[in-house]
Formats: sequence, C-alpha cells, structure tokens
Amino acid sequence: MAEVEDAVTCDTLFDGRLHCLQHRTGYRFSVDAILAAHFSPPPPGATLLDLGGGCGIISLICLYRWQKQIALVSCFELQPALAELASRNMALNGLSGKMEVVAGDLRQILDFYPAETFSQVICNPPFYRKNSGRPTLDQEALVARHQVCCTLPEVTAAAAMALKNRGKAVFVYPATGLTTLLAALHQVRLVPKRLQTIYSYPGDGNHARLVLVEAVKNGGEGLQILPPFYIYEQRLGPYSKMMQRLYEPAWQIDEYTPLS
Repeated sequence: MAEVEDAVTCDTLFDGRLHCLQHRTGYRFSVDAILAAHFSPPPPGATLLDLGGGCGIISLICLYRWQKQIALVSCFELQPALAELASRNMALNGLSGKMEVVAGDLRQILDFYPAETFSQVICNPPFYRKNSGRPTLDQEALVARHQVCCTLPEVTAAAAMALKNRGKAVFVYPATGLTTLLAALHQVRLVPKRLQTIYSYPGDGNHARLVLVEAVKNGGEGLQILPPFYIYEQRLGPYSKMMQRLYEPAWQIDEYTPLS
C-alpha cells in the first residue's frame, strides 16, 4: 500500500478490500455516502456521475459493488485537494480503467461534459444553507457540508443537465429538507420514483434523519415509498442487520436486495 502522510488517514471498507484516503482534519465521509451508493444499483453498461464526489467514496463503493455493470464513473469535485484525494483513491484501488476524476464547478457543468452524458447521477449535496447547520472552522468541511459555493437548485440543475433522458438521479438529504429537495427536483423535471426515510433507530418519537430519493429525468407519475431503514438496532446499540449488510464484502448486483 502507498505510504500515508500524517495529514491523511487510510480507512478501509468491506473487510479491507477497499481503501479510502481522507484528510485527517478536513471533510470526512459518513453513513450518508454509504447509503446513497447502495440505494439504486446501476443498469448494465451504466455511465455514472458522482456529483460533488469529495474523496471519491461513492465512486469507489459503486465500482466495488458493481464494476461489471459500469462502463465509467466520473467523480466531479469542486475542491482541488479533495479531487486530488479522489485521484489517489482511484489509483490505490486499481480503478483507473473504470473511473475518472474531474475538478470543476457544477454550476458550469456543461463546460466539462456534453449535455445528457450520464445514465445515472448520484449526489450527496451540501446539506446546510449558508450560515446555518453545524458550525465548522475547517474550510474544506464548510464547503462540502454548507451551500456556500452552490445552492440545492443549482445542484439539481447540474444533475438534470448531465443526465440522459429517462436516466436516474439519486440524492441523499436531511429529512427535514424533503419538501425543498422535491421542489428543486420538480423544477428540472427530475420526477421522484422511489423514496425511503432513514431513521437512527426504531422507537416512538424518533424522527427520520435522512431521505433517499431516486428520480427519473422526464419520468411519469408513480412514487414508491419504501419501508423505513434503521441504521442502528436501538439507541446506542449496534448497526441493524440491513446496515451491517452494506459493509459486507463480495456480494454483487445479482445478490442485491433493496434497502428495507
């Protein structure tokens, strides 16, 4: 394995089969990315856009799970230092033939890709509006988590421009912002087709933490509401069986079961 400097950690997934370099004190991926990467398996021959990909974790997971199904994953990231990490992660995991990293501003997405290039877009967008949410002194984490460089409508617009007609877009977002997300999707003709609420653990009075939404560009009516997904078995308890499954190695698309 490549030498890791003090400012970077090397974390692993799938019993050490996947390696991910992250900045020790910058933006670090969380369970949101794990859930988004598993929510909507790609069709055969898929071209995927990991929009706002950070260190490339969603790209890495998708290629680990479904490499045979995927023609190419493009990890698109605004911050040069994170894009550099994504490139290193691509090389570290031997994925240079299936993955590319592009550094740029999603508000100018058509400067980097022709319109309607991708069959699927996966996005873990900045959750918090400017000057809201959890405070942070780290600029990398601030830009990744807060809408200081783009708004949610700008993110959904970029996804729609990059997506082929009838292509799929997957978003993970705070449950409290669901109406805002649905409105932004509607503005760019991304029609929600599957929706799942994510809870920390079962229990009365426990509100949904996140939502996963799969939308289809110019899709028709009909929305499937999936059963709730629980991250933990109980408060302060271990991961639920479904969450544990997302960390299991080796299974492929023919063994996939929906998040439920």
